[in-house]
Amino acid sequence: MFNDRARIRAEAGRGGDGGLSFRREKYVPKGGPDGGDGGRGGDVVVVADPDLRDLSSLRGKTRFAAKRGGNGRGTRKHGADAEDVVLTVPVGTVVADAEDGSTIADMRTPGARVVVARGGGGGRGNASFATPTRQTPRFAETGLPGEAFELELHLKLMADAALAGLPNAGKSSLLRRLSNAKPKVADYPFTTLAPTLGTVDGPDGRQLTVADVPGLIEGASEGVGLGHEFLAHLERARLLLHVVDASDGDADDRFAVIDRELAAYGAGLDERPQLVVLNKADLHPEPAPFSVQDARILEVHRVSCATGEGIDELVASLFRHCPPVEPEPEIAPGLPEFLDYRPAPRTRRRYRVLRTGSGFRVVGTPPDGAELEDALRAAGVKKGAEVEIGDEVLVWE
Repeated sequence: MFNDRARIRAEAGRGGDGGLSFRREKYVPKGGPDGGDGGRGGDVVVVADPDLRDLSSLRGKTRFAAKRGGNGRGTRKHGADAEDVVLTVPVGTVVADAEDGSTIADMRTPGARVVVARGGGGGRGNASFATPTRQTPRFAETGLPGEAFELELHLKLMADAALAGLPNAGKSSLLRRLSNAKPKVADYPFTTLAPTLGTVDGPDGRQLTVADVPGLIEGASEGVGLGHEFLAHLERARLLLHVVDASDGDADDRFAVIDRELAAYGAGLDERPQLVVLNKADLHPEPAPFSVQDARILEVHRVSCATGEGIDELVASLFRHCPPVEPEPEIAPGLPEFLDYRPAPRTRRRYRVLRTGSGFRVVGTPPDGAELEDALRAAGVKKGAEVEIGDEVLVWE
């Protein structure tokens, strides 16, 4: 089954706690603080993999959580940074925030990389707080929590050309004729239930990718018949092959139905150049009439997928109107091969939780209610521990 959508939860790792330690050696009776800093929590990273074709690898797994950083220890030993969790997706995947629908990244190029949840910073050990006037700090920072987000992943196929048309127009049969793909073909509507990609070989050795999406119906731009999901796969195509069943002599009306849906959907589909393919020419003794005049229509081809009539001419036209893509400019020395996008943090904590010998201390502007309780629990508070908030000392129950 083709999977072009997925919803996941990305949870970055918590930072490790700073060490609370003092140097204790036989001939150093009053050694100073030597607690090391905690390690950084792991990130959750999404990477575009050109070898993947859909999001089926995410089926059955909706939570991706990185580990927490290592705790700081005595003798100024810092905790280890946690490893990142790397999630691979197909090229063309759009990563969006599930809460507000805002786009975080559009993975259009192989190797594109986005950090979707950042690990928390490690807490400073007590050695970091030593000053000439505070030589024996008896507290250390706890690590910060990592980010956690609900994400929507949506794949938009990357194809040179895409087939569009009403159900049973013969798009799957045409894709079988044009390419190496073998989609299901039958004489009833909605035979195609999922997008299919095929590769078309040109006479000069060049190849093009053609996408076949399930047939569109009137109202598709408003979501009727899963229209939004299907129309989204046309957005990336450089050229549309508008397939029309011309066997009944109403090709103009059939063309107009889909053209209205493309215009209503937007995303530039109403401006995309088209090759109109009048299919099933073998079922009509005379050439199928087609009188639509539109600047977007580059050529009109009358073909028969059953007999192969007109297919060679259509392939030649396809390569003529999909010229080779200009190569990307070479990357300057010292620059990365891809950008590492990071979503801006939603909120910045205005307080820190310090670990002391008898419990915990909250410094800064503490939050109210449940958020503070959650922060203390995450820091490891136990029943009976003392919690200092400003001038108050509370006992955790």
